[in-house]
Amino acid sequence: MTATDSTEALQAQRAAGGGPVTGTPFTRGLGIAAIVGFVWLVGFGLLFSPDDEVQDDAVRILYVHVPSVWLAYLAFVVTAVCSAMYLFGRTRSLTLDRLAGASAEIGVLFITITLVTGALWGRITWGVFWVWDSRLTTTAFLFVTYLAYLTVRRLGGSHAQRARRSAVMALLAVLQIPLVHFSVKLWRPLHQEATLARPNGDVSIDGLMLFSVLVGVVAFTLLFVWLLLHRHRLLTMEDVIDDQGLDRALAERRMEARS
Repeated sequence: MTATDSTEALQAQRAAGGGPVTGTPFTRGLGIAAIVGFVWLVGFGLLFSPDDEVQDDAVRILYVHVPSVWLAYLAFVVTAVCSAMYLFGRTRSLTLDRLAGASAEIGVLFITITLVTGALWGRITWGVFWVWDSRLTTTAFLFVTYLAYLTVRRLGGSHAQRARRSAVMALLAVLQIPLVHFSVKLWRPLHQEATLARPNGDVSIDGLMLFSVLVGVVAFTLLFVWLLLHRHRLLTMEDVIDDQGLDRALAERRMEARS
């Protein structure tokens, strides 16, 4: 697939009255809602929520760090669920495979945000950007694993072959999430335990701070769904163009054989 092929396909669809390839009234509304959510998050995170007694202003990283890691988990679970439905379902729809791939790409984006914000937080609280702490190490390994998953999706073969091998890897990769999440309890690392609640269920942070975290989760969730819909449509378009390219190549070979 080339940029020219994509442009020609887009122009052909628009000429046929198809309109924009990935935009719909629903996704546009969803995008607006996501923007509103992030404006709300900035307002509460920077202006209204109080400073922490120990970490002072550094605690504001929490409002991006926590939502990003939870949405990364969600994205990887969606990848695993779609992969399982593809492998074990009655109809092996490539739509499930494309949703799995799109969700994994977004999950890698969110886990990158998690690592970057965690490094900044570590620099402020520990004095260094990185330590080989169990939580940090397992999170980095999760990141590398899903980079490998995305690489596997780009290997050669048919769409069905891509879907099968990717689905198997996704089901293995998702097993790391419990290890990452519970690493602070298994190994007692430098990384603090759950910020939002104590083991007895009591809330451990100020109410306005907790509300700001929840606003972040809502904003990141809206962004995740918006990105997932658009990326899935783009992957569908890529597959269609690949199929058309294959059909064109076979037709040319047939013409060569006849001449």
